[in-house]
Amino acid sequence: MTRNYRLIFFVGIRVLACVFAVATFMFAAKTPGVFQNDENTEARKQAAQTAARQLTDRDPLVRQRAAEELAKLPAVEQRKLVEGYRLQEKNARVRLALDWALYRMGRTERLFAIVRALNSSSSEQAHSYLIQLDSPEPLYMFLETAKGRTLVGLLEVFARIGDSDTLQRIKPFTSAVDLKVADAARFAEKEISLRLAQNSNATSARPPQTPNTNPASP
Repeated sequence: MTRNYRLIFFVGIRVLACVFAVATFMFAAKTPGVFQNDENTEARKQAAQTAARQLTDRDPLVRQRAAEELAKLPAVEQRKLVEGYRLQEKNARVRLALDWALYRMGRTERLFAIVRALNSSSSEQAHSYLIQLDSPEPLYMFLETAKGRTLVGLLEVFARIGDSDTLQRIKPFTSAVDLKVADAARFAEKEISLRLAQNSNATSARPPQTPNTNPASP
């Protein structure tokens, strides 16, 4: 082998070694995150399976808590099972919890049952679910037809999760003939406005971030 060929051969070996080292480093850097995600997914599935088994418990409170746990996960893979238990459940509070779980699993029509529950003995339970919504937007459609306790319940939910858009939508209800509705609307208006003002003050109080103009140190 001539000297030039030997030189090319050794350079090639070194290049391959460098490529292998870089690939190994990148794999090692990504592996902990992959393992962590796998562990989280497995833990969530195990928690969902445990909660699903508890839906057969004789104690309705245990069944209710199990349904609420499935809603938190949310355990979409357990939806068919939850639908079956919902059909045969006799306890009203457990049925409502199963409706909430199904809503969180993608059955958006179950929101109607939860809103209807605002006009029942389970109104506080329904309220506790609705204030967990990421946005008040899904509830706006009920303002057109809701009355009495249901409307008051919706306004109380808006007091907790409403935004600037909500203010415009509930404004007509502040002068409603039903005094309970008017009071609830004014309370919601006050709470939303206060929350928006606090958020605005918190944002303006943050010091402005100035770009780093210093040259990067070697």
